[in-house]
Amino acid sequence: MPQGRTVGEIRHEARSKQRASAAQRLSKASRVPLIVIGVVLAVVVVAAIALAIVANTGAFRIQNVDVQGAEHLTDEEVSALVSIPEGATLLNVDADAIKASLIRDSWIEDVEVDRVFPDTLEVKVTERSVGAVAEVPIGTSQTIQRWALADDGVWLMAIPEKSSELGGKLSQQIYDDADAALHIKGVPYGVEPKIGAECTDKSVLNALDIINGMTTDLADKVKSVTATDEESTMLTLDSNVEIAFGSADNIREKERVCNQIMEENPNVVYINVRVPDRPTWRSA
Repeated sequence: MPQGRTVGEIRHEARSKQRASAAQRLSKASRVPLIVIGVVLAVVVVAAIALAIVANTGAFRIQNVDVQGAEHLTDEEVSALVSIPEGATLLNVDADAIKASLIRDSWIEDVEVDRVFPDTLEVKVTERSVGAVAEVPIGTSQTIQRWALADDGVWLMAIPEKSSELGGKLSQQIYDDADAALHIKGVPYGVEPKIGAECTDKSVLNALDIINGMTTDLADKVKSVTATDEESTMLTLDSNVEIAFGSADNIREKERVCNQIMEENPNVVYINVRVPDRPTWRSA
C-alpha cells in the first residue's frame, strides 16, 4: 500500500477510474449512430438533388398518353381534359391535376393515373353508365328535352338531336346507350337538371330506383316509366300492358305478382300492384 493513503482512498480512486472508462466507452458508442444518421441524411439529400435534376431534364419525357375506358367522350374532349404541359416528364407530371380535370366531367366517376416507364402516361377512366333517359319539360312552352341520367342519380347531359351540329360532335356511344335505356316520362314541370348535379326530384328518383331494382324478365319488357309522382309511377310494357307500380318498395314482390297475373291472364291490359298483397287487374 502506498505510504500515506488509506484503503478507502485507494478504493475511491479505482471507482473513479472505472466510471471514467465507462463514460469514454459510452461516448464512443453514442457517436456511431450519429455518424450513421449523418451518412443516411447525406444520401437522402444527394438522391433528392439527383431526382430534381433528372425530373427537370429530358429524361422520361412523356411521349405517349394512353387513355382507357372513355367511351362517352370523344378523343378531342379527352385531349382537352388530359392536358399535359409541353416537356412534362413522368417524374414531374401532376397526376392529381389530371385526375381533378377529368373528374369535373359528369361522365367520369373515377380516374387512375399510372406512370409506365420510360415514356408513357396511362390514364384509366371509370365512366358512369346511363341508367335512364328522362324526358324533362323545359321553359314556359314545356318543350321536352331528353336528359341522360346515371345509375347513381347524377344528371349526365342533355341529349341533342343526332342530326344537329352538336350531335354530330358527340360520341356515338351516348346515342347507343340512350336508345337502349328506359325513358322516364311525365317528369313534373319545374325539374331543372344541371350537368354533374344529383337529381333531387323524388318522382324521378323513384322511377330510377324501380328501373335499377327490377331483377326478373319483367325488366326486359318495360318500354317506359311514367313518373308524375311516386305513388302514381306507371310502367308501360312493350306489349302495351300498363302497370301501376307505385313506390320503389317491395320491388321483387311486385314483379312476382305481375309475372303471375300475366301468366294466368294472357289478355291482361292493366295491373295495379301499388299494394302487392291486394293486386287488381283488367283484361281486354
